[in-house]
Amino acid sequence: MTKPTIQIHNIETGEIIEREMNTQEFAEYKKSVELADDMHAEAAEKAAQRQLILDKLGLTADEAKLLLS
Repeated sequence: MTKPTIQIHNIETGEIIEREMNTQEFAEYKKSVELADDMHAEAAEKAAQRQLILDKLGLTADEAKLLLS
């Protein structure tokens, strides 16, 4: 597997350097991807739990918003 590339843009000269990530950058990138995946899974789980509660109460999301506003 090749590592993702990183772009470095020098705004003074307009030079753009594109290279593969080094080991440290790649490790940080993988951590960020894992964190984003975890956050997405958590949000999906919360949405499923919220929908389960609404289904038990027989309410739509709009009706619940009206009750809570």
